[in-house]
Amino acid sequence: MNPTVYLETSVVSYFANRDSSDVIVLAQQQITREWWRDAAKSFDLFVSDLVVSEIGHGDSLAANARLEAVASIPILGLDAESEALAERLLKIAALPPKAQDDALHIAVATVNGMDFLLTWNCTHIANARTREIINSCCRTAGYEPPVICTPPELRGD
Repeated sequence: MNPTVYLETSVVSYFANRDSSDVIVLAQQQITREWWRDAAKSFDLFVSDLVVSEIGHGDSLAANARLEAVASIPILGLDAESEALAERLLKIAALPPKAQDDALHIAVATVNGMDFLLTWNCTHIANARTREIINSCCRTAGYEPPVICTPPELRGD
């Protein structure tokens, strides 16, 4: 069995969206596409109901491209355990109250035993200042947290 990877919404969006005019975002899109093409084969990929909901919003052509990108990827459901862990992450201030969905991404990946959570969200998820708080909260709740990282950090070899 391959290591498991939870694809957070930003990764799917960077993979499937049209090229950005922002050079930094464009570079991240290209890195994501290379990762998806080359490294993703070394992992079992997963998304959640929340990811599917988020990528389905916005411009209908872009939303359809994002939904098509994950059509064959297994979907993890949102359950009471995940919601409770997300609430706990918010309560201990690992994430601010406005980052409820980000806490839910972390919780779903954690509760489902994912090895990695792949994201470009470095504000609330892949943040070096909050990573230990997130990990401690998950462990205190009885779970081993996934390694939270960006595509260039997760090589397939």
